[in-house]
Amino acid sequence: MSHIVVVIGTRPEAIKMAPVVRELRRQPWAQCTVLLSGQHRALLDQTLDTFGIVADQDLDLMAPDQSLGALTGKAFLGFDKAFREWRPDLVLAQGDTTTAMVAAMSCFYQNIAFAHVEAGLRTGDIRNPFPEELNRIVAGLVAQLHFAPTQKAAAALAQQGVAPGNIFLTGNTVIDNLAHHAAQLSHAANLDQKRLILLTSHRRENFGEPMRSALLAVRDVVEAHPDVRVLYPVHPNPNVERVAHEVLGAHPRVTLTGPLDYFAFIATLSSAHVVVTDSGGVQEEAPFFSKPVLVLRDATERPEAVEAGVAELVGLNREHVRTRLGALLDDPQFYARMARPCSPYGDGLASKRIAERIGIYLGHARIALIPPFGA
Repeated sequence: MSHIVVVIGTRPEAIKMAPVVRELRRQPWAQCTVLLSGQHRALLDQTLDTFGIVADQDLDLMAPDQSLGALTGKAFLGFDKAFREWRPDLVLAQGDTTTAMVAAMSCFYQNIAFAHVEAGLRTGDIRNPFPEELNRIVAGLVAQLHFAPTQKAAAALAQQGVAPGNIFLTGNTVIDNLAHHAAQLSHAANLDQKRLILLTSHRRENFGEPMRSALLAVRDVVEAHPDVRVLYPVHPNPNVERVAHEVLGAHPRVTLTGPLDYFAFIATLSSAHVVVTDSGGVQEEAPFFSKPVLVLRDATERPEAVEAGVAELVGLNREHVRTRLGALLDDPQFYARMARPCSPYGDGLASKRIAERIGIYLGHARIALIPPFGA
């Protein structure tokens, strides 16, 4: 029996690690412990409840308006203590959060094997997204197992100098969740017959005027299109809430809500006409449902959907966002080109590949039975 600690800190991590936890707990050779950092609080707890995951320990690091330095320092102390007590055979973390970076470094300090889910995503700009680009670079420097979601991610790791034998092309676990839970989605009737724009915007580097500019562009488009409405699940960060309510709160065809639970959000996504987002996970999920995506960023570490023509980087300039969103609503041919069935991020088997490769690494199996994603 091998002891594996799965580290989770935020809502996106919970969504993407839920199928991995589920798969590891099926393995007769694995003792799977879930350790929460609590980097997000209410959003994390809500999502774990959705997937029926009960944490074995919670560091409860969240505090109002704390700095990245304060969060990082508390995380180091918490992970150091937990890993010294447990001495796991392997620690598994996902993505590019402060939680993932600190877990990786804590493993490095204690000579514990670290495996990185969603490894190899890069924009090439260390401050965009901030601080995520640095976080994932650091995690990639110390990982023993790199679970790359796409060929481009695998190539970025190889370019970084990771040995090819330590890179495994798995697909993204977010698609595992969509495939596993698709039958549970319930779709609300579109009673007003208006085209729905699903909007999400919360990234730290977009706070202030950049976010305000993008939201003003969305308001411009709604005012020019009476058959359009917007649903915006607003992140609870005060920097997001304030701008969202100032710019969009008074418009009768814009609905601002709190964060939706996973199933409500996915059901909304599947019934939307257009998706406008700065979220990495939503960039991956929307193409699964053939939804055009306009990305409120100047660069993305998920270029596959852009290259496939089902997503477009539009930045945050008011005029440009307004023009591109208006084009999607006004040009049926342009819309049809972007609203194509396309799932460049996975096939629903990523978690099985990850569990299989961990089993091989820890000596519980000899060969992989599931071919790499895209093979």
